[in-house]
Amino acid sequence: MSGLFLFACGSPNKQSTDQVWMQQITADSSLNIVKEKALQIVKSGFNAGDGYSEVWIRDYNTFITLATKVHPHQTIKDQLLIFFQLQEADGNIADGFVTKASIKGGASDYYTITNPLAPQYAGHKNTVETDQETSLIQAVYKYVKATDDTGFLDAPVGNSSVKQRMSQALDFLMKHRYNEKYGLLWGATTADWGDVQPEHDWGVHLDENSHLAIDVYDNAMFLIALDNFMEIAPEQAATWKPIREQIAVNTMKHLWDTQNEKFIPHIYLTKSPFDSSIDENKIYYHGGTAIAIEANLLTKEQIKTSLDKMIANVKASGAATIGLTLYPTYPEGAFKNKGMHPYGYQNGGDWTWFGGRMIQQLVKNGFEKEAYEQMRPMLERVINNNGFYEWYTQDNKPKGSGTFRGEAGVLYDAITLLENSQLAKK
Repeated sequence: MSGLFLFACGSPNKQSTDQVWMQQITADSSLNIVKEKALQIVKSGFNAGDGYSEVWIRDYNTFITLATKVHPHQTIKDQLLIFFQLQEADGNIADGFVTKASIKGGASDYYTITNPLAPQYAGHKNTVETDQETSLIQAVYKYVKATDDTGFLDAPVGNSSVKQRMSQALDFLMKHRYNEKYGLLWGATTADWGDVQPEHDWGVHLDENSHLAIDVYDNAMFLIALDNFMEIAPEQAATWKPIREQIAVNTMKHLWDTQNEKFIPHIYLTKSPFDSSIDENKIYYHGGTAIAIEANLLTKEQIKTSLDKMIANVKASGAATIGLTLYPTYPEGAFKNKGMHPYGYQNGGDWTWFGGRMIQQLVKNGFEKEAYEQMRPMLERVINNNGFYEWYTQDNKPKGSGTFRGEAGVLYDAITLLENSQLAKK
């Protein structure tokens, strides 16, 4: 009796089941099609996508490994160096930069970050976020790992080196975004990993109306950055390892809801910006959970439970993939920004940019079959829409930038991880 017949009859052993879905992967042409499309889209530039003029560090971090395959390494280093050259005196890192020549009229009240070290560029910072510094450190790590160019860490930036600038970025977070009571980093209240706070029509800058909060995404990104920094600069471990251990313990102590097996959305340092009728802890944050898994905060059993919850949320919401930002959504009017309506933008929009990172973690933690199953609808819509879109609506319609390089980067990396996993098993 063949293994395939056993699988069809519903009584497979593990070997025959693995053989069937591994054969499916081998025969699935969509993986190579999407990889080739990703290579082409990243080859065409470094800005986040056709809806953005900036090179954003939180985006660049997610396609820099792919960029090393299609761009001269010096070009990639030059892009990274601009972020360090624009780094401010307190160590904070800009979100993104543009050439001054591209600014209409030559002046802007948005691109206000300048530095003599980068005379041709101007940057900006969405201050509601706490992930610019950690994104840059992760991006440098990925560049070094992809190229073995450890010498880049000693590249000069003014009177400092890249490595010293990385340490200064981490220092900024501990000095200016660290809450002593909880032993965790804080930011503004946003939806999961988003950069839109509820108090304003746009919502990207901290001010007197902001509600400061602690969430899992910011702290998980910090943990990943610390791990990355200590790996490529091991002499820094004495300084940062105790902090890493403390952040990890406190994240699970204060943000993990043991009873409901999920992360709570926020710890508020004063009060919530949301109406008391909103029970925020019913909301499941998909993106922050994926990044927490990348930060090695969850056990294999907790990862499987998290995936099951994500799949259930996709089914309940009618969305297409586990890239669903969160579920259930914040109700109409919870955010003044009109784009943050239920299932809009970061309030229940479906983002492969984070769903693809969950796929990567599933592969890394031994859930290859589940990774492939959950990735397939992501691949299908890239092919059907002939492009990488920023996000997707509840009914799977593409929205935003049509050349979103972050989506291309995370899918390429996810496919590569899956293919390498299968090769290792043969």
